[in-house]
Order: sequence, then structure tokens, then C-alpha cells
Amino acid sequence: MGAARLTAERLARYDRPGPRYTSYPTALEFHEGFTAARYLEKLAEAAARPAAPLSLYVHLPFCAERCSFCGCNVIITRKRGVAAAYLDHLEREVELVAARLGARRGVAQLHWGGGTPTYLTVAEMDRLWRVLTAHFRVLPGAEVAIEVDPRVTSGEQVDWLHAHGFQRVSMGVQDFDPAVQDAIGRYQTYEQTRTLFDRLRAIGTESINLDLVYGLPQQTAASFADTIDRTVALRPDRVAVYSYAFVPWVKAHQKAIRPEDLPPRERKLELFGIAHERFLAAGYVQIGMDHFALPGDALARAAATRTVHRNFMGYTTHPADDSIGFGVSAIGEVGGAYAQNTKKLTRYEEALAAGVPPVERGLERTADDLLRRDVIQALMCNFHVDVPAIERAHGIDFAATFADALAELDEGPVAHGFVRRTPAEIEVTEEGRLFVRNVCMAFDAYLRRHQDGAPRFSRTV
Repeated sequence: MGAARLTAERLARYDRPGPRYTSYPTALEFHEGFTAARYLEKLAEAAARPAAPLSLYVHLPFCAERCSFCGCNVIITRKRGVAAAYLDHLEREVELVAARLGARRGVAQLHWGGGTPTYLTVAEMDRLWRVLTAHFRVLPGAEVAIEVDPRVTSGEQVDWLHAHGFQRVSMGVQDFDPAVQDAIGRYQTYEQTRTLFDRLRAIGTESINLDLVYGLPQQTAASFADTIDRTVALRPDRVAVYSYAFVPWVKAHQKAIRPEDLPPRERKLELFGIAHERFLAAGYVQIGMDHFALPGDALARAAATRTVHRNFMGYTTHPADDSIGFGVSAIGEVGGAYAQNTKKLTRYEEALAAGVPPVERGLERTADDLLRRDVIQALMCNFHVDVPAIERAHGIDFAATFADALAELDEGPVAHGFVRRTPAEIEVTEEGRLFVRNVCMAFDAYLRRHQDGAPRFSRTV
């Protein structure tokens, strides 16, 4: 990763708060002026293209216990009855949205996330599947994925997933070291993970992903190297190595983690360097800023042809122009607009009881937003911008439109060897991949509005 050549001064320059660019504009720009009524209009517009496939995301927010590091929108409860009540309202939302989409029902990507989707019983999983497939048609070759927790996922649930075509399964690990697990309040043995992994592999699951996190309290170079080696030994098809997002001003429970217990930026960079070096040595290919995949995996094949895409479900090879989010806090993208459901369960239930979509905020993209999104997504997914292709797609002169951004790149990432650029292309170098968020920030027109010093984003390193 070139860490040895990265001076403390330069690392400090690039280690600053910045978006992860799951979307552009980011969710920070969403506002309540985008209403449920406007969302219904956008769904009606989407219905005018009945042959176009959709992506569906279903948010299942429940967890039995809270992990102190977690940044997800979750509901902590051991009262299993809440899941059944939640499915009642989820069914109403699916019915309401599907009715507005008319004949547009084909699905190229379906993802169950959380929370802990396997918090549901097999009977509840079956009910949700029947609701979805009663209103939507999962297309041949669709990507059908779920996030699971090895601590709670049963063999019966695994068999159910296989029988219903869930060919991509993602497991949360974070770190196998007991000291780290104790610091973050998540206890998961290597044996639990391996048992579930082996069961999934034995029944022929097409793609298994493990999620790791670097930058957690108590992580050391030696302990994280051990976690990486244990992960490599399992040989998952994909691995996500996420930078820990410490945002206690957003997630109050993260205040249980003391900032002084987090690794300093130099060690955090070293941790990712260890992961990068060992996964590449084991034959994996880097995908985007924080994923690795075996060469035969669909993501690796897409990376080779620069056709990786990204949406709220993560990196994907199954792009759809429109995605629908179901459940509390879920985000969808329909007709050039982002729509996010309320994060409050009571408000979610009240809206659907009244026959209204539970959309609380969103944003309609402008032509400039769309242009910048295409540039940022090209960088985040494929580390490369085809300048003439962008000019043709948007009818612009790239150098003139982005004169300020290009000057910022030349003064920083280009000069430091993180970016190579010519009039025809921009390419993030191998050493610059860790800093791709910083590269994207040069093209972000909204960041200039947030210069008051208030915390908004996690740090880029």
C-alpha cells in the first residue's frame, strides 16, 4: 500500500471526514420536502417502463443484542412477537408500492439486510418470501442475497435459504480476536463462523462473503493479521474490509467506545495494509475501496471489465435503474430521486395503517447531481473515469466543467502519486485506492456547504 512512503504530514492531510458515497448526493442532503406523495408520483413514472428490472431491498431491523460499534439502523428486542407485527406492516408497504408500479414487477436484485434478517423464524422468512413473490417476479439469473449472523442462524434457516434461491450470503465477523470482541460487545467464535460457513459451502451456496472491520478498539497489527489469516483459510468468495465508522454524534451507543482506545491513523492504515497485502497474496482481487473477491467471482470478472456498480446494497454486477427500499429506514432510488423511509417504527406503522408510504425524506437529483454521481461512481467502483464517455453522456466539456476539481486533484492526489490523469482518463493508482473517497470529494459540489466544523462524516482513513 506504499505506507512506508506516506509521511505523517501527508496521512494527516488525507485522513479527514468524508462521505462513503453510497449515493450522490449523500443522505446528508435528503430533506423532508420530498414527500410520500412525490414518492407515489415517482413510482407511477417508473411504471411506464414495465420491462425494466428492479432492485429490491428489505430492511429487517431486529437484533437480540446491541453491539457497541454498530452503525446500522437496528431495533434491539428479545420480544419475538414484534417481528410478526412488523411483517404485517411490511406486507402493506409491498402491496402499496407494487400497485403503483403496475406491470413493472421483474426483479434483478433482491437483498435482505438489517439488523439480523435471520432473527426471523423460518415460518416468518417463508411468509416474507411469499409476500414478495406474490407481487414481484424474481428474474432468471437475479442476484438474491441476505445478511446473516453466525451466532443465531440455524441449519434449518440455511436449508430454507438454499431452497429459495439465496445464492449470495454475507456473514458479519468484524474481528476474531477475543479482546476486540470484548471491546465492541460482540462475541462470536471462529468455530461458530466456520460451522455456518461449512454448512453453506456444503449445500452449494454460490457466493459467501465475510465482513471484517479495521480501526476497532484493541486491534493490533498481530491480532488483525491473525483474523485475516483465519479468513483466508476459509476461502470466502468475497471479503469486505470496512473502515470503522466512529460516529457517536449519530449513534449514541458508540459513546461506550472511548476514542483513546481506537487505533491512531498510522496503525489504522497499517491494518488495512495487512489485509490488502495478504488477500492479494492469497489470490484475491481488490474491488472498490474495501472489497476483495476471488478471480472467478462475478465481482472480480466485472472489475476486469470496469463494469462494477454500486447502490445502497453495496457493490453489484446487477445494476437496475430503479431500486425500491422496504422497511424502516430503507432507502430507494426511483426516477432520479432518492426516497428514505422513517427510522421510527411507530411512525412507520402509523403511515402504513393510514395507507400512506412511510417515506420521511428524500431528494430529486439535478442534471449536475447526475453528472457528478456518474464520475464519483466510476471512481468508487472501477477507479477509472472515461472522460470522453462522460462528455458524450452529459453533453459537457469535462475540463471546463470540472476545472476546480481537476486543479484540486493535480495539487494533491496527482502530485502524491494517488491519481494519474490525462485529457482522456482519470485513474486511481494502486497506492491511491485507500484514498479514493478523498479523490471523489474533489467532485462533490455539496461539501463546500458543510464547512462549519460540525461532525457529519466518518474519517476517510
